Amino acid sequence: MSLSLHHLFLALFLLTLGKNVLGQEECAKTLVKSCADCIKSGPKCAWCKQLDYIKQGEPEWKRCDTEAKLKQSFCNETNIIFPSSHHILLANKPLIQVQPQEVQLLLRPGLQHSFQIRFRLAEDYPVDLYYLMDLSYSMNDDLNNVKRLGNSLLRTLRQITSRARIGFGSFVDKTVLPFTNTNPDRLKKPCPEKENQCQPAFGFKHVLSLTENGDEFNHEVAAQNISGNLDQPEGSLDAIMQSVVCGDKIGWGNSTRLLVLTTDAGFHMAGDGKLGSIFEPNDGKCHLDESLTYSKNNEMDYPSVGQVANKLAENNIQAIFAVTKNVEPVYTRLKEIIPKSEVGVLSNDSSNVVELIKGAYNKLSSNVILSHDELPEGITVHYTSDCDGGHTPSPRGICNNVGIGKEVVFTVTVTALECMEKKTFNIGPLGFREKTKVNVETRCQCECDDDLSADKKRCSGHGRINCGACSCDLGYMGHKCDCKVGDKDETHLKEACRPDNMTAECSGQGECTCGQCMCHSGADGRIIYGQYCNCNDRDCEVHNNKLCGGNGKCRCNVCICDTGYEGSACQCKISTQACRKGDGSVCSNRGKCECNSCHCQGGYKPPLCETCPGCPSPCPAAASCIECLGFEKGPLRKNCTQSCGHIQHKTVANLTAKKPCRERDSEGCWMVFTMNELNGFDNYGVVILDKRECPEPVSIGAVVGGAFAGVALIGLLILITIKGIMRYQDLQEYKKFEQERSKAAWSENVSPMYQAATTTVLNPNYTGD
Repeated sequence: MSLSLHHLFLALFLLTLGKNVLGQEECAKTLVKSCADCIKSGPKCAWCKQLDYIKQGEPEWKRCDTEAKLKQSFCNETNIIFPSSHHILLANKPLIQVQPQEVQLLLRPGLQHSFQIRFRLAEDYPVDLYYLMDLSYSMNDDLNNVKRLGNSLLRTLRQITSRARIGFGSFVDKTVLPFTNTNPDRLKKPCPEKENQCQPAFGFKHVLSLTENGDEFNHEVAAQNISGNLDQPEGSLDAIMQSVVCGDKIGWGNSTRLLVLTTDAGFHMAGDGKLGSIFEPNDGKCHLDESLTYSKNNEMDYPSVGQVANKLAENNIQAIFAVTKNVEPVYTRLKEIIPKSEVGVLSNDSSNVVELIKGAYNKLSSNVILSHDELPEGITVHYTSDCDGGHTPSPRGICNNVGIGKEVVFTVTVTALECMEKKTFNIGPLGFREKTKVNVETRCQCECDDDLSADKKRCSGHGRINCGACSCDLGYMGHKCDCKVGDKDETHLKEACRPDNMTAECSGQGECTCGQCMCHSGADGRIIYGQYCNCNDRDCEVHNNKLCGGNGKCRCNVCICDTGYEGSACQCKISTQACRKGDGSVCSNRGKCECNSCHCQGGYKPPLCETCPGCPSPCPAAASCIECLGFEKGPLRKNCTQSCGHIQHKTVANLTAKKPCRERDSEGCWMVFTMNELNGFDNYGVVILDKRECPEPVSIGAVVGGAFAGVALIGLLILITIKGIMRYQDLQEYKKFEQERSKAAWSENVSPMYQAATTTVLNPNYTGD
C-alpha cells in the first residue's frame, strides 16, 4: 500500500511512540490534514467532525486533539471520533489446554489492547521421551544400566499418563582431528585395546523411534556398544539438533515432548569445528541418511547454543540434562539460555536416571511459560498473570507450581505501533504444541457519517466533506478548498513560505505551493516536515552511536527524552543525588542539575555551585545594610527591612572568625561582621559584632604644637644640610689647590728670579796637575 509523504512521516513517527507516549495526552498535529492522519498521529488523539468547529483562518489540524480538550473547546461529544481497539474470539474448543485457539484483534495504532489466554494442564496428556546418550568410552558403566531401564522408564511415565512413548539415540563426536583419532584402525576401534565390544567412531545415530514397547527399547539399546574419541567435550549439540529437527524420523507426536541427554562431559559449540577445518555453519536442518546417521557430521560446524534453543522452542521440546556432578555447572548455565529445560545430577553409574527424569518432568510440567513466536514488525506484546509475582508486565508470562487440572489466566497486551496490513503470530506455553493464533489488523481510517449536501457550500464547490473537513479536488487547497494553485499573487504566497526575509523558501527543502510548503523527501530517505520544512527526525545529537542515546525520540531536530532520562542527547538517567547538599538543596539553588551534575550560573563552580572564585567580596556592598540592621544607623535605616531582606542577621558580643569583614560606616567607624552565603543568589546569613571600632577625637593643641615643632625641625635640617654642602665644597677647593702646588718646577727655597753675584771662569790650560 503506497503512502503519501506526510502519511509516511506519520507512520515513522508512530514507530517512536513507546510506552511513555501511551500515558501522555498530547497529539502531534504536524502535517495532520484529515481524520485518518489524526488517529495515526497518536493513540490518544480524537477528531472533531463538527462543521463549524474551524473558524476562518484557523488550521484544519485544530480538529485533532484529545477527547477532553476537544470537549473543552466546545466540540459536541456526538461529533468526536475516537476509534478504539477490540478483539473477537474466533475459536474456543473445549477439552484443549490452551483457550482460545484463535483471536481477531482490530487495533488502534499506539493504543494498547489486552485479552486473556487460559491454560489448564490436562490429565492423561500424552508424553514422548527421547533418550539421547553419550557413548564415549567414559560412559561404559552407564550404558550397562541404560540397557535395562526401558520398562522402568515406561512404568514411571505411565504413572503420569497412560499414553507414554520412548525412543533412543546416541552420539560421540566428529570423526576428524583433533576430536577423534583418524588412524583407520583407530576409527574402526576408538576404544582401549582391552575393550572387546566397541563400535566405530561416529557423530550422531538415531537408534529407535518413539514407541510404547519397553521391550523393544531394551532390545535395541542392548545391541549398542561403547565408542570413543580424543578430547573431553562431545558433539552433544549436533545430536540435540538432529533429534529435534528430524521429527518425522524420531516420531514426535502431538504430545508433551521430552529430550533426555545423558553425558559426563561438556559440549563443543559453533566455531569449534574450525579446529578440524570445518568452516560451513550449521544450517539447522535434518541430515539423517538411510542408516539414520548424521551425514553432515564432518561437513558442518557444530550449532550454536542459540540455534539449539530456538529449535527446541520451535518444536515444543523440553530438554532434561542428566549429567554427572563434574559438568553440572556447565549445563546449569545452558539451562539459563534454554527456557524450558532442567538439569539433574547422575550417579556414577546412572542408576538414578529414572528418578531423575521423573523429578525433572514434574518440575517442567508444573512451570508454565507463555511466550510468542517471532513477532511481525511493528507489534509489541507483554504479559501478566494471576500467579504469584505475575502482576508485573514482562516479555513472557510465567506461572510456577501449576498442578494438573489447575487453570491459570494470562493477560496478553498487544500494541500495534503503526498502520499495517493483516498480520498473524502465535502465542502458547513453551513445551506444548497447542497455540493461540492471533490475527492483527489496524484501524487507520475514520468512519464518518457526513452530510454530503454541505459539500458544495462548505468546500467552495471544489471538494467534498470528509469527517467534517474538506477533501479538495485536484488543483485546490485550503481548509475550504478556496485556494487555486497559481491563482494568487506570487510574492505574497512566497512570503508565507518563509519565516523571515533571510531564510529561503521552505528552508530550501520544499516547494511553496499556494502559500503552503510541500516538503521534499531527504536524499537519504529522511522525512522533512514542519510549516517551513525546517524539521526532520534524524538531525539530533548522537550518544554511543545512537540517536538521542537510544533513550528518546528526535522531534524536529531536538531530542525528546523518555521518562527517566535527560540531557541534550538523553544520555543520562535523571538523578540529583550528586547535586544535593546536606540540607537537601539542589546545586545550592544556583544552577540546574543535569546528568547528575550541577551546571552552575553566575560564575559559581561545580560540584555544588557553592563557590564563585571570580565574584567580588560581598562585604563592601553589604556595609549599608549591616549599619542599619546592626546599629539602626546609616542611609538605609528608614527602609532597612525592604532594602535588606536578602540578609538574615544576628548580633553577638564576640566573633571567633579568623578573617571577618571590616567596613566603615557613615560615621567613619569600623563595623566587624561575618557573611555566610546561603542557597540562591544574593542571600546571606550575617553575624555582626555589637560594638563598632570608632577613633578617639583629635587634640587641637597637640596638632598645633606638633605642626610648629615639625616646621622648626625641618628648618634646622635644612640649615644643617646647607652647611654640610658648603663645607664639602671648601674641602674640594683646598684639595685642588694642594694638587696644583705639588706640580711646581722650582725649589721651595730659591726664587726663580734670583741671580748669584759670583762668576766662574774655566782656564783652558789647566791640566789638573
